Amino acid sequence: MEAATLRFGSICSPNQTKASQFSQKRLKFRLSCPPNYLIQKNNLNSNQISTVKPSRLDWRVGKSKCSSLEPKNTSGDANFGKDPRRKKLAIFVSGGGSNFRSIHEASIQGLVNGDVAVLVTDKPGCGGAVYARNSGIPVIVFPKSKLIPDGLLTEELLTVLRNFEIDFVLLAGFLKLIPVELVQAYPKSILNIHPSLLPAFGGKGYYGLKVHKAVIASGARYSGPTVHFVDEHYDTGRTLAQRIVPVLANDTPENLAARVLHEEHQVYVEAVAALCEDRIVWREDGVPLIRSRTNPDELS
Repeated sequence: MEAATLRFGSICSPNQTKASQFSQKRLKFRLSCPPNYLIQKNNLNSNQISTVKPSRLDWRVGKSKCSSLEPKNTSGDANFGKDPRRKKLAIFVSGGGSNFRSIHEASIQGLVNGDVAVLVTDKPGCGGAVYARNSGIPVIVFPKSKLIPDGLLTEELLTVLRNFEIDFVLLAGFLKLIPVELVQAYPKSILNIHPSLLPAFGGKGYYGLKVHKAVIASGARYSGPTVHFVDEHYDTGRTLAQRIVPVLANDTPENLAARVLHEEHQVYVEAVAALCEDRIVWREDGVPLIRSRTNPDELS
């Protein structure tokens, strides 16, 4: 895996060859790229992302040679660059990222009025990160740790998201607790999906097959995914949408997980579509509801 060190706020041109031309205050971060490619940004306009062969760039110490960039559609999205009102999404993953893929595919198909601008992960080798690189989506590693010294600090992540002009943050199997600073920076703008009917079987330690094992062991007759807004704690934010999945008498955690996951892919896309179309209505008691696309008077 190759990585490019990007300096925010810089304008790259063929004539810039001295490192002194870059401001010392510009933030640096590690951006994962597809093999043999580097991803550049010009003034952090997220519409201007280009993949170019390393031979066209010179990242040697003391020199920076950058080619001018033009907006390029690396995702195959037919709506790319056509509608300035389309929302910009940052998706966080820690694993295979099947919900991330569902949202990305729905975006390409025009079912979601938004584009995945960047992927954030704490596991740069996970399936979701691989899919993002193969789709031309920038991958950012967060948080910084002893095992991942190139990861971003919280304040650096916030700077990156602002410069990508992110509207909404979507958690899709991200196992780290979201920092308070990020929650405060994106009020009512961060969604998560959990594989149980919250508030049951939620909280720290409840993820993946652990959830489904606990559901079956409890004798619960129903389970299903929950889409909820994110607050400072695990799985305690306001519920936005749920789907009911029966728990069968002879269910295994794996079988139940597969049926719940099928519903996750549908309900999360529907919730994100509503979010991007400004169809979320907040009741006086703080409960979020989704306004029907076809009948504005219908809330669910």
